Amino acid sequence: MELTGDRLIEVLAALASPHRLRVVAALAGGRVYVSQLARDLGISRALLQVHLKKLEKAGLVTAHLEFSEDGKALKYYEPAPFSLHLTPDLVAAAAATLSTADDGDALPKGTS
Repeated sequence: MELTGDRLIEVLAALASPHRLRVVAALAGGRVYVSQLARDLGISRALLQVHLKKLEKAGLVTAHLEFSEDGKALKYYEPAPFSLHLTPDLVAAAAATLSTADDGDALPKGTS
């Protein structure tokens, strides 16, 4: 997969949070369901969901809904396979594909 400027910004923005780094680190040990992950990280499920959505949108984690034996729905998250090796040449190539010419900190359309 070619790493475009917009994609690079999305991935770096997703990782630019201590909470999201901790989420990825916690998932590195294997898949975890949301309630357990929130307890492990000491944050609310609502806040965790915000961070998980950003990581999922960036393609860094994936979610799977499963049902327990008693019929309870459990949403599990796990890390998506990814590798990011930044070099000046890669950054230069990605920068040439940015969809915005803005020199500010604005994100490309559709990112948050």
